[in-house]
Amino acid sequence: MIETRIDDRRPTWRKPVGILALLGALAIYVGLVAHLAGAIGALPVLAQMVAYIVLGTIWLLPLRRFLIWMETGRWR
Repeated sequence: MIETRIDDRRPTWRKPVGILALLGALAIYVGLVAHLAGAIGALPVLAQMVAYIVLGTIWLLPLRRFLIWMETGRWR
């Protein structure tokens, strides 16, 4: 009986596809934030600071699960 074993060191399609998807999603997100820049620029300085801090970090929320999927193929 021949045992078939998956080589864990062999690259999968998830990493290149994941990187391309991440770059595409970030480009869309950057475009959205740039589109909102005029409205944010009309706010008081402290409100601008809060808005850019929130918008600058909110994209990190789904990143952990996405990176786990790229490595393991599972979402959790």
